[in-house]
Amino acid sequence: MWQLFKEFMLFLRQEKKWWLVPLVVLLVGLAAVIVFTGGSVLAPLMYPFM
Repeated sequence: MWQLFKEFMLFLRQEKKWWLVPLVVLLVGLAAVIVFTGGSVLAPLMYPFM
C-alpha cells in the first residue's frame, strides 16, 4: 500500500501534476464515507448519490 503511495507521489513530482492531490483526497474521503456508513442510519441519505 505504501509503495503505491510513494510511486504516486513520485509521479506527481516528476510530472508536476499537483492539482491531482485534492481530487484524490476527495475521492478517497468519499469512498471512506460510503464504506463506513453503508450499513448504518446514514445509508438512506446516500441513495440519491449512488
